[in-house]
Amino acid sequence: MIIAFSVSPLGTGADVGRAVAEAVRVVRASGLPNETSAMFTTIEGEWDEVMAVVKQATDAIVAVAPRCSLVLKADIRPGVTDAITAKVATVERYLAEN
Repeated sequence: MIIAFSVSPLGTGADVGRAVAEAVRVVRASGLPNETSAMFTTIEGEWDEVMAVVKQATDAIVAVAPRCSLVLKADIRPGVTDAITAKVATVERYLAEN
């Protein structure tokens, strides 16, 4: 499964970068395939392991903020691996046709 999620502190002011970096550090330490963009972090793995990482990343935010916002989107396809790169490669292949 692939999870795209965004976790950020609320009630700590406008600069959330340091707290978000701690959440991303948790994701990267997980060893699961992942990518971080300006709006979301995407992580791929089995349900329990991915959800555990999302919880740990959320806990990293809650440790420094009185509130936390979590947005989560999932693509659940049992048996599929490396979708985090394959989906993008498919779109790039179609873009290259014209």
